[in-house]
Amino acid sequence: MDYIIEIWKTFYSKPSANETDSPVTTDDEMDGPWITADEMDSPGTTGDEEKTHMMANNGEKCYDPRDSTLTFVKDDDLDYHCDEFKSLRAKMSCGHGVTPSSLTKWCRYLLNEGNSSFSCGNCRAKWSYVEVRRMALLTPEEKEEFEKTMAFNAARDGLGCKQCPGCKTLVTRKDQSNLSVRCKMCTMKKQRHYEFCWQCLNEWKGNRSRSDRCDNEGCSNEALETLKTCSDIVFESVKDVTGCPSIRACPTCGSLLEHSSRKCKNLLCPRCKVEFCFVCLKLTNDCLLTSNYFGLCSGGVAPRQTSIPAWLKKC
Repeated sequence: MDYIIEIWKTFYSKPSANETDSPVTTDDEMDGPWITADEMDSPGTTGDEEKTHMMANNGEKCYDPRDSTLTFVKDDDLDYHCDEFKSLRAKMSCGHGVTPSSLTKWCRYLLNEGNSSFSCGNCRAKWSYVEVRRMALLTPEEKEEFEKTMAFNAARDGLGCKQCPGCKTLVTRKDQSNLSVRCKMCTMKKQRHYEFCWQCLNEWKGNRSRSDRCDNEGCSNEALETLKTCSDIVFESVKDVTGCPSIRACPTCGSLLEHSSRKCKNLLCPRCKVEFCFVCLKLTNDCLLTSNYFGLCSGGVAPRQTSIPAWLKKC
């Protein structure tokens, strides 16, 4: 199965400190506690972290070559942009080599993509936050940033939350087909019905019960626009497939993924960990009932997507 080229453009804004401190409400009732990330019980720097930490002349975080708890290796397997960080390379629990800076950069990317946990960009092995915190030599500021973003992403993913533009509380949407969402907190404070647009996050304008946009100027869905305008893909190894978009929304969680065009037609989504066929958009096991990894699907090419699937995670 082919690895994917992930789109380095997030459709979520990075949460601020005020955002992550907000309570959670629904558009029907104000219940729903914060879902916090695991392993946030040790905010201080441990002795091992202090021993591992050195600083290069340019301010780059570097491993201490005298640290006997590290296994040093030759390659930095997370240096995807060829930054050539100066630190020694050390082996993660999965066996791949990292530097503190490349690991910090990769994990920040995962958080900005909406993840609340960490995994290797090469083998997809899970890393604990304790391991990331130590091996990335996170500064106190970085620890605070990571932990707040982890908690924010966990709450948003677990409850399907967005921040109300009026009161800054997190609100969940009951009707996935309606962009108009009522905030009960603002409704009580303003003593009138207060609704906002789930898409542009402004106070609602126009007729209610719309699934495409509100009447606010500039209200549009970047992800849908990308799905609409992206070029078609030309597979190197998959035969007889034409007219397939090069970017798809994962049918399970809605993350936008771009196929590399190499190897087979199936992808494993790094966010929800569900494998699906890039051509017909069925889950891999369902597609393979009537097709194979390198041939045209029995139902042909699925049309361009006109909506983003909502991730309904099982508790």
